[in-house]
Amino acid sequence: MKLSTKGRYAVVALVHLARTQDSGVVSLGEIASSQQISSAYLEQLFLKLRKAGIVEAVRGPGGGYRLVKPSEDIQITQILEAVDEPMKAVTVRSGLSGASSGTREQSLANRLWEGLSAVIYVHLHNHSLSDVVNNRMDPCPAVPALLNFVDE
Repeated sequence: MKLSTKGRYAVVALVHLARTQDSGVVSLGEIASSQQISSAYLEQLFLKLRKAGIVEAVRGPGGGYRLVKPSEDIQITQILEAVDEPMKAVTVRSGLSGASSGTREQSLANRLWEGLSAVIYVHLHNHSLSDVVNNRMDPCPAVPALLNFVDE
């Protein structure tokens, strides 16, 4: 699975929003400059996040966005689904879209990829935005030092 910028930027933007919204609403300009993401791109993402009921807009001077519900009630899968991010190890256009596609060997191999997709989905569904914000992500036992944590 290759996560696109839509999914990665949506999660990063919402982590920023969750970490800073105690001081009120957060503008897209603040998120854009802080996270080095295009404002226009964030506008597209936040339109989808708003339609999905994850964020709400506050208009007027000092306006911006805030989470609709607490970060512990927002699963990562909800965020990715809101921005149309596929969570499958194999996409339909790859020619491997299920047991009836391609050759028998491809169909048999698809079961492996479908299982991987299920593991990916369960992992993302079992983690909330709050888990990410509060660094409650357990390292992978197979690769415990895969990523270094950056603390500003």
